[in-house]
Amino acid sequence: MKNAFYFGDNLHILREYIPDESIDLVYLDPPFNSNASYNLLFKSPDKSRWADSQITTFDDTWSWGDAAEEAFDDILATQGRAADVMSSLRLILGTNDMLAYLTMMTARLVELRRVLKPTGSLYLHCDPTASHYLKIILDGVFGISWYRAEIVWKRTNARGTPKNWPHLHDTIFHYSGPKSRHEIPRVKANKAKLPHTLITGQDGKKYQTYELTGAGVTAEGDSGKPWRGFDVTAMGRHWGNSHEVMDQWADEGLIHFPSNGGFPRRKDNVPFDPESRKVTVGDVWTDIDRLNQTARERMGYPTQKPTALLNRIIEASSNEGNIVLDPFCGCGTTLHSAQALGRKWIGIDVAVQAMHVIQDRLKHYFPNIRYDVFGIPKSIDGALWLAENDPFKFEEWAVTALGAMHSGKFRGDGGIDGTFYYLTAGDDRSRGIVSVKGGRSLNPGMVRDLGGTLDTQRRLTRDDKAVGVLVCAHEPTRGMRDIARDFGKVDTLFGPIPAVQIITVKEMFEGVKINVPAMLDTVTAAAIGRKKATNAAFKKPQDLTQPAFMLPIQGGRSTREIEQVSDAVPVMPSFRQRRAVG
Repeated sequence: MKNAFYFGDNLHILREYIPDESIDLVYLDPPFNSNASYNLLFKSPDKSRWADSQITTFDDTWSWGDAAEEAFDDILATQGRAADVMSSLRLILGTNDMLAYLTMMTARLVELRRVLKPTGSLYLHCDPTASHYLKIILDGVFGISWYRAEIVWKRTNARGTPKNWPHLHDTIFHYSGPKSRHEIPRVKANKAKLPHTLITGQDGKKYQTYELTGAGVTAEGDSGKPWRGFDVTAMGRHWGNSHEVMDQWADEGLIHFPSNGGFPRRKDNVPFDPESRKVTVGDVWTDIDRLNQTARERMGYPTQKPTALLNRIIEASSNEGNIVLDPFCGCGTTLHSAQALGRKWIGIDVAVQAMHVIQDRLKHYFPNIRYDVFGIPKSIDGALWLAENDPFKFEEWAVTALGAMHSGKFRGDGGIDGTFYYLTAGDDRSRGIVSVKGGRSLNPGMVRDLGGTLDTQRRLTRDDKAVGVLVCAHEPTRGMRDIARDFGKVDTLFGPIPAVQIITVKEMFEGVKINVPAMLDTVTAAAIGRKKATNAAFKKPQDLTQPAFMLPIQGGRSTREIEQVSDAVPVMPSFRQRRAVG
């Protein structure tokens, strides 16, 4: 199976395109039913001229209605434990927003159970809003025997809340099969928290000590007999080793006899080294911080998790070459970690902007990466079909396919469907605006409107090198191209570029890009924005680990480049169809 990103509803994708028992590890960070709207923040490289762009990626708000009722009936039709659990929850909760959310989650967990291998693991990331209900649903879907742990991740510090305890943690439920792979991670210990079991040896160095006894009384062998005057049975315990072994340790100086008469302890044979000390990670994680506003890996995506969190999960419960699935992949942190750790991956998300951010992120950190992209137009006919049947999705696709950022609005956007930034000279940056026309009826007035909007933006942002791009699903008239040329050109260090440009869908698939020098992608724009927002030292993009942080001089992306990153697949293939053809 190849690495793949699927654009669409994850329930549909799971049912139609992911085979049974094909996944080694699932991590999902779904909406928490918090009644919040989550916005994707595209950082401006210079806030003195341009504000950050913000679009709503999803509303974490659920309500009971016909769709929820239909999904609930589908679950009942399975006649399994999940159906029993949901029937009981409906009796307890009634038909309300919480039940709608739990119904949505249950339908997806049933499919995730189907695609997970018997040796696989699932990690469900949630918060206390619905975690108690989700635990019951997980027990119903996977079975109680699959439960492994409830991990508490302390993601933030206490803040003053007048009426409630501060909410400091998220919950991560771990479920896995009886033969699943799991390696308990060990991390470098906090030097400020030395173990209380250290003693000072005769050489003046510190040594770690360990218990020689275990709980409970036994009468087998030496385990319950006194040793060197110490009656272990009287303490309600037993020796963990034979007298012969303990005598040998004592002769070698590896038994510590406390001066206060306490029970002896096994002494380590090497001095304690706080620098190299590692401790086992338990189910309370306090050593991984959330991403703050200036974190270098921050993409501006809502609910973004740190790569350190995903690295720990992936390393603990999968091997190199295993397949990792994230059905709510957002900005691609799971995919990033999986790629870096040598795992294969599948990501699913319903937001076009998620695809945009993920493609930028993976391309920058892994320049030679290749993966399939499904659910996105891969031909002129596919794009025209989208323009006719879902004009808003076409608008989003057209903007992001050219490397720009969608405005997040479909009405009342002031004629600006998307924006992008580019270098004009050295460290100087300018902005471009994008307008999309998906209909067949095109006229010169559309170009004049774009030019007027461009003039207004130049005045408001003090940016005389701003450019405008008109994207047309169909061929524009000759008059439209003539008027675009009348707006003249913008001078840059790299040469003049048209102030107003027209690009058709046909041209996009022929490899035509926005004609600007060094177009900034989302990763670069966010990095520059963080650098300007703080006085702290910040590495230049070219100093980072990846060899090329900026895009090439000749403009942004084309649909041809996107297809080069992914293997050209004209139709999203159902796994059932793949089985039929072998």
